[in-house]
Amino acid sequence: MKALRIHSVGLSLSVLFAVSYVLCLSWDAIFPGWAMYQVWQRLFPGFAWSATGLLIGLVETVFYGYYIALIFVPVYNYLHRRERGKKPAAGQHPLAHA
Repeated sequence: MKALRIHSVGLSLSVLFAVSYVLCLSWDAIFPGWAMYQVWQRLFPGFAWSATGLLIGLVETVFYGYYIALIFVPVYNYLHRRERGKKPAAGQHPLAHA
């Protein structure tokens, strides 16, 4: 298996977070009694129910996606390489060493 790439994982997470953000904002607009306005303000500094505030939140979701990728990908690649180096003995079940 090839190593994960930060850009690919960052872009994937950013798209996932952006879609989730838009869906959650839509939910908040449809059901204001169940809105998470205070949570959005804590998660996204500068967030407000204005065009600028919503855009700031969207940009921050992209930032968070890349931030997670910058930490996750090197750790995953390191552990994956390390695990690949531990081959089970001949005749041993591959999951027996876990």
